[in-house]
Amino acid sequence: MDTKEYPAIWLQTAGCTGCSVSLLNVINPSIKNLLVDEVLPGSHINLRFHPTVMAGSGSPVIEAMVDTSETKKKGYILIVEGAIPTAKDGIHGLVGEKDGRPMTMKSWVETLAADALAVIALGSCAAFGGIPAAFPNPTQCRSVGEVLQARGIDTPLINIPGCPPHPDWFVGTVATVLLSGLPSSEDLDELRRPKAFYGQTIHENCPRRAYYDENKFAKKFGDPGCNYELGCRGPVTHADCPVRLWNDKMNWCVGCGATCIGCTEPEFFDIAPLYEKISEVALPEEV
Repeated sequence: MDTKEYPAIWLQTAGCTGCSVSLLNVINPSIKNLLVDEVLPGSHINLRFHPTVMAGSGSPVIEAMVDTSETKKKGYILIVEGAIPTAKDGIHGLVGEKDGRPMTMKSWVETLAADALAVIALGSCAAFGGIPAAFPNPTQCRSVGEVLQARGIDTPLINIPGCPPHPDWFVGTVATVLLSGLPSSEDLDELRRPKAFYGQTIHENCPRRAYYDENKFAKKFGDPGCNYELGCRGPVTHADCPVRLWNDKMNWCVGCGATCIGCTEPEFFDIAPLYEKISEVALPEEV
């Protein structure tokens, strides 16, 4: 059986590369399996451009990215990691040149997204603006969705937030697209996040939930009890961290005594201080 190639362009914009680092730590499949082997029988992801992991640099790799967008129109996946600077038409963020002129991150996102089969906004910076968009946001960083909406680009968009996102969330989303095609509106929540990974709150599956129900709250870090009064945002944060765990299922934020900081939610980066009880008004009616 012939292997079907799925070309992908991974564009890094305003961010810290943490989402790429998280993906490099994927366990099953390994990053080697993901990039070299068939991620599914008969299906191979051909990563054509990634500024961090590719060996090449300079104009040849930019040409490879442009060639992919032109020869694989509506047949490649665009993955965007990072927020998009938009102030002064995006001059605060540049990636290479095209036709001898510097190209802004904003221009690349708009150009590549328009011709893509689908766009994956990976990480909270790409999905919601993240830390680069935190107040006062002098470079006017925006999410991928905001940039596409402003230009009237209707290419299907999937948001995979997290700071960083769990590698399984990305791999699972890509595998689902290869198996079943692009997700329907029923597969995504109102923020375009896959319900398979973001369908429940941290609070619903937290091993400290029983403490909450019994009104037993930790007064300082290290105490037994629910960390809600220490600022835990589990009741309003959607992700499956408690059941998926991190680092080859070794641990997760609450498991090591910290609070959930709500990194998969919009504007978590502007909620301060982190270690202060959230308002009762913010809680859902049933938690």
